[in-house]
Amino acid sequence: MVAEEARKEAMAKSVSGGKITYFVVASCVMAAMGGVIFGYDIGVSGGVMSMGPFLKRFFPKVYKLQEEDRRRRGNSNNHYCLFNSQLLTSFTSSLYVSGLIATLLASSVTRSWGRKPSIFLGGVSFLAGAALGGSAQNVAMLIIARLLLGVGVGFANQSVPLYLSEMAPAKYRGAISNGFQLCIGIGFLSANVINYETQNIKHGWRISLATAAIPASILTLGSLFLPETPNSIIQTTGDVHKTELMLRRVRGTNDVQDELTDLVEASSDSDTDSNAFLKLLQRKYRPELVMALVIPFFQQVTGINVVAFYAPVLYRTVGFGESGSLMSTLVTGIVGTSSTLLSMLVVDRIGRKTLFLIGGLQMLVSQVTIGVIVMVADVHDGVIKEGYGYAVVVLVCVYVAGFGWSWGPLGWLVPSEIFPLEIRSVAQSVTVAVSFVFTFAVAQSAPPMLCKFRAGIFFFYGGWLVVMTVAVQLFLPETKNVPIEKVVGLWEKHWFWRRMTSKRDIQETTILSH
Repeated sequence: MVAEEARKEAMAKSVSGGKITYFVVASCVMAAMGGVIFGYDIGVSGGVMSMGPFLKRFFPKVYKLQEEDRRRRGNSNNHYCLFNSQLLTSFTSSLYVSGLIATLLASSVTRSWGRKPSIFLGGVSFLAGAALGGSAQNVAMLIIARLLLGVGVGFANQSVPLYLSEMAPAKYRGAISNGFQLCIGIGFLSANVINYETQNIKHGWRISLATAAIPASILTLGSLFLPETPNSIIQTTGDVHKTELMLRRVRGTNDVQDELTDLVEASSDSDTDSNAFLKLLQRKYRPELVMALVIPFFQQVTGINVVAFYAPVLYRTVGFGESGSLMSTLVTGIVGTSSTLLSMLVVDRIGRKTLFLIGGLQMLVSQVTIGVIVMVADVHDGVIKEGYGYAVVVLVCVYVAGFGWSWGPLGWLVPSEIFPLEIRSVAQSVTVAVSFVFTFAVAQSAPPMLCKFRAGIFFFYGGWLVVMTVAVQLFLPETKNVPIEKVVGLWEKHWFWRRMTSKRDIQETTILSH
């Protein structure tokens, strides 16, 4: 028994060989621009919704209510409901409708043609949406632009996490894959900076919306020069020699035989037919299917998008003006980006589950405390004093930091590394689709929930944080430093999942004699 465990350990070390090369770093940085466009869109949509000229032009009823509330500040608690506009939330959430459809279509493109074409299509669509949004003359143009942006985000979110996890050596996969969330944070932060600088310009909102074309252009042009991943090469072409050459290049060593053998064996079960979704429903893939559904769901019910979409709105409700709310959102963005960078540095050392636990507890405490502050303020006629407002800013920063090193990056990392090659593309599509469904639901429900339940919305999401933190500790195996094609074996050893997963068809790789 001891000898068998030693053999497996030696095999794992052999397979996880390779180092960080400039080739891999350059490729992953370019691909991760897909995260920048996603983060920029989240940040810019929340920012322009707090700009008076934008609201006055496209959402005059919301602007009128805002002006009335401004005149009677301190004598009404109506400010909770200012942004409870179906048309306004449709602007925010329409992106996720098209993104949902696009990511399901992207599955076929990514599986049959490779990761590169999906990244390219995502960049082109987002570029078109940015151009249309910046030149919008009416709400219809604005929403069509959001739909195009959604197609871009759908393709990018489906393909980029896969690309990063497949290019990275096992030892550094967590750090490199977490770069996607870091880029989301950079995009979000960039949007907040631009929103803050353009808020006093007559048509500043046009600049904010159109500037999304910059990262989209970089992604589109850069994708033309990206190498395809070894996993994608073997899946789409079956060319073992070409796969081996790419493996040598990305790993920086000629000793890639063990990993190549893994890829060849995994690809033997991989197919490009139309039954990929049905294959995911097979009993032996039950753990992966469950995680593809619950991880993106949990990521959204942390409540992060209530903060991301409506942070400027939230800060307006706690007493800050337009400039103050945008500045507070900017600070929040800096905190979130910094915490994600920290996650990149430690995720491959302390593991995924430890970060999930720390971040979950941190977000829970801050959510509940924010709810208590808002509840106390409601007792005093809904008027929140300046000191309470600053306390909310600090607590939101604590919350965003917790998300930034846990459910933010890990919500993308874990799904991208737990699926075997034969279902990886379709399972990633399901993950992104579920994420879009619940992002849409949160975007639609947050304003009316904030209006009706006020403090209760924070307790609602706090309750989900308890559920998801416990669930991850019980049902998710630790994938730290496990080669991506070996993660499949973890389910068979897990105390819960082994009862419903029959022995998989994938055989363990034998160690070649040297």
